[in-house]
Amino acid sequence: MKFKLAKTAGFCMGVRRAVEMVLDTANRQQGPIYTYGPLIHNPQVLEILAEKGVTVIDDVSGAKPGNIVIRAHGLPPQEKQALLDAGFIIIDATCPRVIKVQTIISKYSRQGYAAIIVGDKDHPEVLGLLGYAKGVGHIISHSDDLDKLPPIERAIVVAQTTQDGHLFDTITRTIAERFPHFKVFNTICDSTLKRQAEVRKMAKGVDAVVVVGGRDSGNTRRLAQVVAQEGVPAFHIESEAELDFEAIEPLDSVGITAGASTPNWVIKKVYRTLEAIPHQARRWHHAVFRIQRWLLLSNLYLAVGAGCLTYACALLSGIRPSFASALMATCYVLSMHILNNFIGKEAVRYNDPDRASFYDYNRWILLAIAIISGATGLFMAFTLGPVPFLILSIISLLGVSYKVKIIPGNLKIGKKIQRISDVPGSKTVLIAIAWGIVTVVLPHLSVSLKITKAMLFVSVWASVMAFVRTAFFDVLDMQGDRIVGQESLPIMLGERKTFRVLKQLLLITFAVLISAPMMYLATTLAYGMILSVFYMAAILEAFKRQWIVPGFRFEFLVETLFIFTAIVAGLWHLLA
Repeated sequence: MKFKLAKTAGFCMGVRRAVEMVLDTANRQQGPIYTYGPLIHNPQVLEILAEKGVTVIDDVSGAKPGNIVIRAHGLPPQEKQALLDAGFIIIDATCPRVIKVQTIISKYSRQGYAAIIVGDKDHPEVLGLLGYAKGVGHIISHSDDLDKLPPIERAIVVAQTTQDGHLFDTITRTIAERFPHFKVFNTICDSTLKRQAEVRKMAKGVDAVVVVGGRDSGNTRRLAQVVAQEGVPAFHIESEAELDFEAIEPLDSVGITAGASTPNWVIKKVYRTLEAIPHQARRWHHAVFRIQRWLLLSNLYLAVGAGCLTYACALLSGIRPSFASALMATCYVLSMHILNNFIGKEAVRYNDPDRASFYDYNRWILLAIAIISGATGLFMAFTLGPVPFLILSIISLLGVSYKVKIIPGNLKIGKKIQRISDVPGSKTVLIAIAWGIVTVVLPHLSVSLKITKAMLFVSVWASVMAFVRTAFFDVLDMQGDRIVGQESLPIMLGERKTFRVLKQLLLITFAVLISAPMMYLATTLAYGMILSVFYMAAILEAFKRQWIVPGFRFEFLVETLFIFTAIVAGLWHLLA
């Protein structure tokens, strides 16, 4: 079965901004935090906000004054003033696109124009817009509603930002014929138009489309309607639990889209559930997929990659590869990643729901694997010498204590640093450093305690490759990290800037690898390692251009980076 994920699926700019504003407030400030009405029309997000202590209120009477967030749909100015008069601190998360429509209505209402709003009568955005019309506003949902309008001399026509583009065009054509003196403003959000256009095109090339989003989400319902208009089955679901497997399994191709208020982790869960559906004609393919899934979720595939990177780094730095060193790196990475998935289970719950379920189901087996592999890694380090054993013991202790409170509450550093994990961007940097140590430094120290230029160069190279790989996954995990208050590197820099930094790092690495053998920093294998740089650069570009849909197969491709590196190193060694 083939799947196609819409490029526009998931949070739009306005929803993302609103959710981030609420989460940042909940993570940084104390005291009551409210949203005036549901922040967005998505049950999963609302559940998370409730867990974070954010209360939804529709009436401020009796509520203790505190921070109150105006949702993305906006609010009539009269109600906003009432909140201020009641002593609330307003955090305005109104979507900028909605603010633009509010401004247009407000401007023309002062000039005596009536406002005609094309939208759903009971939608909160439409009710908010109506408040800016100074009592001379009208809502129309169909062309027939034009017959119910009173005589109007001057009027402007605007649209609910998530309105159906085709419906708005139909209504405005009728208005142009009957009321040519009305001023028409197409205020449908670009994001809404792009979603509708993309899903309309998608529906023509698939057997069915799964539309993910809240039942009360107007823009999500409209996506399902667009699919139905094309004569293709549309499955509107809120979560993967509502998937109709009997209807979907016989299909050859399925499209997936999502409303503007649907979070990434919900889309990911739906996609991965569909990805795991066995196809009757390719049972062997499904068996391979299940093996891949287990290797990825258990982190065993990544751990093998660490051992492979150790082998490649030994050849790159000019020392003899050691099975003991590769096994040490494999066991360390396997143990640390399993334990950190348990320690950071709150973030895993949102970033990777499948992994969270996998860890809950296989809890004791995975804990046993983590303990055994950790002990094996330390034993292999001991066989390499006292210095490698001491260093691995220290970084293992630091890894286990990453989320442990080590500074008392009354001795906070800065704003609220009590754990290593509280240091912004620490996860990405520390993982990269640890990889450089276990794959390069410790194997080198087992041969000689002398620090060489080759050891330093190759350890930095390994750390950079691990850094790019980890930061890339951090970009995918931004929504979940923000929910739990983890200030990862992409949250600090933003997605675009993070990708820019990663590409610059790969470009610098490419340039240095070319000159490394001439500067006696590495063996001639450095030229072969350029292929690994190209491999990771291709992954970043494929993701940016959305050529590959994030899922198990995509993650497997990313985690193959270090195994690919070892294959290149092995072939280069044989040929050289």
